[in-house]
Amino acid sequence: MFIPTVQGASALTASAATACTSTPTPTAEPIRHLLFGSLGAVQSTIRVLHKRGYAEVNDWSQPISTGRPNEVMAILTKRVMLAHSDT
Repeated sequence: MFIPTVQGASALTASAATACTSTPTPTAEPIRHLLFGSLGAVQSTIRVLHKRGYAEVNDWSQPISTGRPNEVMAILTKRVMLAHSDT
């Protein structure tokens, strides 16, 4: 393939440049977090993750009893962006 030069530099057309590179296509995929522990431990962890900017407190489910003594679980489903290459 012949690539013309302009003042010593390669001049690629937009289509040639696109053919040489692939642009990642971002996609959102769900990820589910499960917390198991005492009510206090689960609530404390949710607050810590909120303070770190990971998830809003209200994005978590209400604590759900697991049937085990002093144990609950909370669920967070979050969408994360992943970059996938087109090639």
